[in-house]
Amino acid sequence: MSKRANGEGSVRLRPDGRWEARYSVQVGGSWKRRSVFARTKREASTKLREKLTARDNGLQTAPARETVDRYLLTWVSGVRASVRPRTADSYAQIVRDHLAPAFARVPLARLTPQLIQKAYHDLADRGLSPKTIANAHGVLHKALGQAFRWRLLSANVADLVDPPRVPRQQMTALSSEQARHVLAVAADDPFEALWRLAISCGLRQGELLAMRCSEVDLDRGTLSVVATLEQWRDGVAVIAEPKTSRSRRQIELGDGAVDALRCHRHRNPGIGFVFTRPDGRPLSRSLVGGAWRRLRVRAGVPAVRFHDLRHTAATLMLSRGVHPKIVSEMLGHSTVAITLDLYSHVTPTMQREAAKVMNELLV
Repeated sequence: MSKRANGEGSVRLRPDGRWEARYSVQVGGSWKRRSVFARTKREASTKLREKLTARDNGLQTAPARETVDRYLLTWVSGVRASVRPRTADSYAQIVRDHLAPAFARVPLARLTPQLIQKAYHDLADRGLSPKTIANAHGVLHKALGQAFRWRLLSANVADLVDPPRVPRQQMTALSSEQARHVLAVAADDPFEALWRLAISCGLRQGELLAMRCSEVDLDRGTLSVVATLEQWRDGVAVIAEPKTSRSRRQIELGDGAVDALRCHRHRNPGIGFVFTRPDGRPLSRSLVGGAWRRLRVRAGVPAVRFHDLRHTAATLMLSRGVHPKIVSEMLGHSTVAITLDLYSHVTPTMQREAAKVMNELLV
């Protein structure tokens, strides 16, 4: 047996032919003996140095019995308090359906980039889309980042793995003619004001559904976005803060939107939510989605999602020369760069208009 100075561990040859490196770590207020095993003395010494370095740097190596799936389930339960409700539910679904099964019984301390890459390949073989796998990678990266900050891992091994490339989704929007036709068809629709706000202001669905009557000033022609409806849970609507700090904003309304809201308020007087069920509770996303699909079919416009009405508003404003900064503020984007990146398909039209203006000025 090769002895080392006190606290530096030891290496010995076991009766079964394996080499054992023994060292101590502090757990709570006492020291606990730990061992690692190897086929050669040199390998055992290398492992011992790694463990001692980690220990001296404050790393508390994950217990040998701590598996990736068990850690992820614990992590996703604890992270709920620090993220939005819908985000927490999404994390839990990804861990439950994809990550926990992929890493069942894999020791957390032995997780490698190769194992993660293989798991992604297996998920693809099961038919999962690149977008779903990329989402799973994001959750795993966040969870392992926490393990690194907790000093359970010496590094976030997910940093060394490239998630699948996600093709950029084609932006879908209604033309100005189609948008006008939809609103004309919706003139007798109980949700006419909702459709008009979505198309003319580009509000998110959750922002529309969480809007209260007190946040709409019809005399001034403005509305304030101060909340969003995240989801329904156990029959109760979960209202949360807006998506970002810039999402909390005031929006100027056009005459058409003001008139539609006046008619809506006359038919549905109240002091609670603007758009409600008969019992006063806010509408659900699924109910609004179904109503939009029926309206879209009646109007005979392309199969666009409700969220594409937000894209419609942005595209129409930018194509008519509204400054990107103003559009960004109306949409509640955190930066104008996000607006320009999302709606880069409108940029050529804007550039042509800019070239025309400069030509008129200089020729």
